[in-house]
Amino acid sequence: MTDLKIRELPDEKPVRMTVALPPDIHRDLLAYAAFLSGSGEAMDPARLVAPMLRQFMMSDKGFARARRQAKAASPEK
Repeated sequence: MTDLKIRELPDEKPVRMTVALPPDIHRDLLAYAAFLSGSGEAMDPARLVAPMLRQFMMSDKGFARARRQAKAASPEK
């Protein structure tokens, strides 16, 4: 199997959002879903969006730094 960053999808209750994707991103999302499902049942590519965003935000050092600074600046409850 291809070594993908997203290996499995957690079973969580989603919060609905509507987004518009450029056609090239949508094609890539469909291809990623096909690679992830392998020879199994085709998966809904929309289920990939949350794990991909999570992975992106976890790897963004600037976001992590800003988040730590915001937590440090906020008053304790």
